[in-house]
Amino acid sequence: MPWSNNNGGGGWKGGGPWGAGPQGPSGPTPPDLEELLRRGQDRIRDLLPGGGRSIGAKGIGLIIGILVLAWMASGFYRVQPDELGVELVFGNLYDQTQPGLNYNFPYPIGASFTPSVLTIRETTIGMRDIDARGSGAVRDVPEESLMLTGDENIVDVDFKVQWRIKNAVNFLFNIQNPESSVKSVAESAMREVVGRNNIELILTQGRAQVEADVQELMQSTLDTYGAGIEITQVQMQKVDPPSQVIDAFRDVQAARADQERLQNEAQAYANKVVPEARGEAAGIVQRANAYRDQTVALARGEADRFLKVYEEYRKAPEVTRKRIFLETMERVLGGTDKVLIDGSGGSGVVPYLPLDELTRRGAAGDRR
Repeated sequence: MPWSNNNGGGGWKGGGPWGAGPQGPSGPTPPDLEELLRRGQDRIRDLLPGGGRSIGAKGIGLIIGILVLAWMASGFYRVQPDELGVELVFGNLYDQTQPGLNYNFPYPIGASFTPSVLTIRETTIGMRDIDARGSGAVRDVPEESLMLTGDENIVDVDFKVQWRIKNAVNFLFNIQNPESSVKSVAESAMREVVGRNNIELILTQGRAQVEADVQELMQSTLDTYGAGIEITQVQMQKVDPPSQVIDAFRDVQAARADQERLQNEAQAYANKVVPEARGEAAGIVQRANAYRDQTVALARGEADRFLKVYEEYRKAPEVTRKRIFLETMERVLGGTDKVLIDGSGGSGVVPYLPLDELTRRGAAGDRR
């Protein structure tokens, strides 16, 4: 797989996100092998007596052997615990190595790369750090953060994307500038998702769904490119309307919050009053049913009593009439003071001894 790393620029310049070659470690171009051998011969010749004029074939062979050994030793490389080694031989993929000391054919026959596959990288869209010392001060980048929503409103979105390498070979050889590619894909995916939703949803309860949709769309796009990158998280930092109308949007949000609060209070009052009204209605119905049952039972009892009396009356009308008369007079005169008058022509008044009154008075005296 021959390649050239002379293509400059970032993003998707030079033929899309794939670029023109592998992503290798930056640094100076390795020196030419012939020039290295020539310089080594000149230095050794200077160290030898007589300027190396008396060196023979054996000496030259020794020098060449030392240089070959030094060249072969340059093929050793170390892979750190969070890295994965990728070896090339004649520009083609040869092997992938694990952490530790490894060896591959030295340049120009072979090459080795050690990308960090466990490191979580972070790309920020819509804002930049002002202070490199990490004070937290940032500046807004409106050309990245201003987006058009589905209801034709403008929203200012700042967000971060966390990603890692999931396929080192694809990461090295399929894209030229991974950071720029991830940033471009993230901005494009966020604009597409924001364009499908209304501003109210994005500013309120729909942020989590927007993050999930952007992550899914980014992963699908990068997999299509064969970038060897896994998107681990999309986190929206700031979602606001443009600064010119942010006060009006905040007033609208405050009014909406008041509306929801009043609705919740009304619902709570309804949840309290309705059960009480239902309980009171059930109590009234139960008392009415009890009164009905009592009245019906009393009426049936009176009817049954009347029928019983009527049956007895049919058997002995005279006796029944006299008994009814006596019972009626007992109820009428039972609670009144009584005076008996003799109608046989005597003195007229018959002495009456109120035994019940004497009994009640005696009982009251005993209590005292």
